Amino acid sequence: MTVTRSIALFVLAALFEIGGAWLVWQGVREHKGIAWIGTGVIALGIYGFVATFQPDAEFGRILAAYGGVFVAGSLAWGMVMDSYRPDRFDIIGALICLSGVAVIMYAPHSR
Repeated sequence: MTVTRSIALFVLAALFEIGGAWLVWQGVREHKGIAWIGTGVIALGIYGFVATFQPDAEFGRILAAYGGVFVAGSLAWGMVMDSYRPDRFDIIGALICLSGVAVIMYAPHSR
């Protein structure tokens, strides 16, 4: 259950961080306005709290592992929201990042 909870929290964090950044991007780069920017800033703030609910208490480990989730999640977000089509190197890179997440977060660590 702990691994499932951790993965769900990583997905939730990615939705808030990537979604927030995308909203800011849309507000500024696509001239959608202050409401988009403000909503993005709020989402980014919420993202900051989501990681605190991870079962592991090590800040550095959580954020390092989340980096891999961010990479893969950003590509997925681009596919869904911007019709981005990753090439094989994008996919290979994302899989390498997710493998790193698994090692960092779910391998047995000595404490």
